[in-house]
This record gives sequence, structure tokens and C-alpha cells, in this order.
Amino acid sequence: MTDVDEYGRPEPPLAAGEIDSILGFLDYQRATLAWKCSGLDADGLKATAGASTMTLGGMLKHLALVEADWFSVWLHGHDPEPPWNTVDWKSDPDWDWHSAADDSPEQLFTLWQYTVERSRVLVAEAIADGGLDRLARRGWPDGRSPSLRWMLLHMIEEYARHNGHADLLRESVDGQTGE
Repeated sequence: MTDVDEYGRPEPPLAAGEIDSILGFLDYQRATLAWKCSGLDADGLKATAGASTMTLGGMLKHLALVEADWFSVWLHGHDPEPPWNTVDWKSDPDWDWHSAADDSPEQLFTLWQYTVERSRVLVAEAIADGGLDRLARRGWPDGRSPSLRWMLLHMIEEYARHNGHADLLRESVDGQTGE
């Protein structure tokens, strides 16, 4: 049974195997983002802090893109799905961040939650097909491909970095702070 903290986040297991530990920390970071963005209206999700143009809504959409890119496109070699396959990335490489201002909170959360659930399924398939050492179907131009272990640890780092941003943004919106 997973313990849940006062913010609804599943605590990573204290003594588990490598797979459960890594997945536990990734789910904790995902839940931290959900907590930092929860209960905000469109204005709250569009708010910036200081000189940054970063928003919590943009962060939800960006992390949905990162989840889809690593676990669907790279890990399994799938073609990008909508909305990612309709974007002219050359004209706006930060489209995920910019376009979020045009989306409702419901659209942003639905996209992010769908992508996280899809990622969980794709990661489970990869674990069953080679475990953490399974290499991505796609790779860098030099022929190297990251392992599932590398991708999961990278996702933990990606969420942790952006969750630090989310702390600042949420506090600037309504003063809510915490961990």
C-alpha cells in the first residue's frame, strides 16, 4: 500500500527494488506538479513570476510534450500524436509553452493527465520487454540510444526542475506555498 502525504502525493517506497523506487519518485514528482497547478483558473495558469514568461499552464503542456516525446516517440518509436504532430516546431520551438495561454485549464489538465497515463502504460510495456536496460527505439545521430533507466531518471530530473519553478509561480498567483 502506498502512503499519501497531506497534498495527495504518493510517497516513494522506502525499501523497494530499482523499478519500484524509480517509478515511485517519478509519480511523486508528477503529483507535485498536479498539486502546484490544482484549483487554479485560467488566469492563475497564465500568471508569470518576475521577468520569466513561464506559466503553470505552459508547464503542464510542456511536460505533456516531454512525456509523449520520451515514452512514445523515443522509447517505442511511435510517430507523434496530436497535438504535437500538427505543430510547426521550426517557426515556434516553444509552442508548447506559448500555446497553453489559449487552452482552458480543463484542456491542459486533460492533455497532461492523458499523456501521463499513456506514459505509464508504455513504460510498463518496456519493462516487460527488457526492463530498465531496454534501449529506446530511436536514438541520437551517432547511433546511441538511451536506456529506459536513463529516460525515467531524466523525467524525474525534468519534473523536479520544473516543480521548483512551479513553487515560485504558484506563490505569485495566490500565495500558496509548501514543500
